[in-house]
Amino acid sequence: QVQLVESGGGLVQAGGSLRLSCAASGRTFSSKAMGWFRQAPGKEREFVASISWSGGSSGYADSVKGRFTISRDNAKNTVYLQMNSLKPEDTAVYYCAGRLAAGWGSAIGEYDYWGRGTQVTVSS
Repeated sequence: QVQLVESGGGLVQAGGSLRLSCAASGRTFSSKAMGWFRQAPGKEREFVASISWSGGSSGYADSVKGRFTISRDNAKNTVYLQMNSLKPEDTAVYYCAGRLAAGWGSAIGEYDYWGRGTQVTVSS
């Protein structure tokens, strides 16, 4: 099993930045691709970003491309999501997820482990 704990959420003004962290414990972290998803009130959970096990490749949702950056530190068993130029529509609970595969992926059903989420609120 892998346990995932997100942190770094909070309230920020539009145009501001936040850095989310996801600490993993349990089974080997470095062999797993990781991802970030988000869910706004009344909406379905959606893909935000994902990174391969090595950190060598990554993918982003069109809505965050150019503003968000995913990265990982396998020595620290941690994955990050740097969020810049935040917009009110980025307001959501952000979830960290891990999958039993090396390559990054965008489908929710491909992920095997999930954190409990951290709230991000962007005020206008």
